[in-house]
Amino acid sequence: MTSLLGTSTRFVVLTGQSGAGKSEAIHALEDLGYFCVDNLPVSLLDAFADGVERDVSADIGTQKPSAVVADVRDPNFLTNFPTALQELRQRKTLNTVLVFLEASDEALVRRFSETRRPHPFAPDRSVLDGIIEERSRLAVVKRKADHVLDTSDLTVHELRRAFMQLSQGRSSAGLVTTLVSFGYKHGIPLEADLLFDVRFLPNPHFETKLRRLTGRDRPVQRYLDKLEQTKTFLTKATEFLAFLIPQYALEGKKYLTIGIGCTGGQHRSVFVAERLRRHISDFDGVRLRIKHRDVVKP
Repeated sequence: MTSLLGTSTRFVVLTGQSGAGKSEAIHALEDLGYFCVDNLPVSLLDAFADGVERDVSADIGTQKPSAVVADVRDPNFLTNFPTALQELRQRKTLNTVLVFLEASDEALVRRFSETRRPHPFAPDRSVLDGIIEERSRLAVVKRKADHVLDTSDLTVHELRRAFMQLSQGRSSAGLVTTLVSFGYKHGIPLEADLLFDVRFLPNPHFETKLRRLTGRDRPVQRYLDKLEQTKTFLTKATEFLAFLIPQYALEGKKYLTIGIGCTGGQHRSVFVAERLRRHISDFDGVRLRIKHRDVVKP
């Protein structure tokens, strides 16, 4: 794959949905040696590009590449950005690249809830209303992007790695597979694509010595490991995932969340998630994460 942020790229424009991680992304580029400006009004893009172009012409060997964030915080963004982008792309010395960041509705709702900030498109409506409207109105900008990055399941560190991969000419591709252990009594994870119900296994909760432990503790693991149904399930589940995960990757899916549930999310689901992690960690093209959602709940 040709590098999107390679040595010939002198100007990167970051845009996308509110809450999708543009500020974290610009910090990542800054760490990679870019001269960065966050929240630059579209009206100043041309003047900023003039300065970058002059510096490139004067010292093309050592001048840092530049990156800016331009988005709907600028009231004139939707009206003026398409024309401004076209003009930037006509500057051949800059080789401008547009990166568009997006995330799922669920992830964006969660992020706005955590920060307690109003959505720019819904100051007096629900956050979800604003997300839906913004996604629709940004569709034309997204279609012009050189690269679209879904940050729904990316941590700050993973986002930085994604930009490092782009700058080195490698795709951030690879199916991000998340194993989530949970308790059914606390509700099914909304983000789950697949569910394994492991309540058929004997419950360590009813063993007095194991009740206060979790599936990460050795006594619980020994208790479940010795069961024939545990061995059979792990073998069949691994075979199933060995077939399914590559099919999802071929289809173009970027994120796969596998929920593993028991009653309380303390013992069986945690144990099975940890065992499955061992079995599928060597699958080709898989970036594996694990999350024990309910292990600390009383």
